[in-house]
Amino acid sequence: MLKHIVMWKLKDHAEGNDRATNARLLKEKLDRCAAVVPGILKFEVALAQPGLEATYDAVLYSEFTDAAALEAYSVHPEHEAVKGFIGAVRSERQCMDFIV
Repeated sequence: MLKHIVMWKLKDHAEGNDRATNARLLKEKLDRCAAVVPGILKFEVALAQPGLEATYDAVLYSEFTDAAALEAYSVHPEHEAVKGFIGAVRSERQCMDFIV
């Protein structure tokens, strides 16, 4: 199994929206990717919540059967569309993939 974790800090304003609006849009768009290819075992998108420690605005925690499933997800048109939006609204990105 391969775990894929990504975190984003968002710009204060981008694409005509404030940070909170873009965070909600990012989550909505990513949530639609949860089952776009076989091999996705787990797919959770969470946003920073008031009162809880968070150094980033959004996180994706996902599990794939293997690297081939992650690659299929990575190039899927639905994911490609989300990447364009995220690229426009993020100021920072951190990612880690690992096999368990």
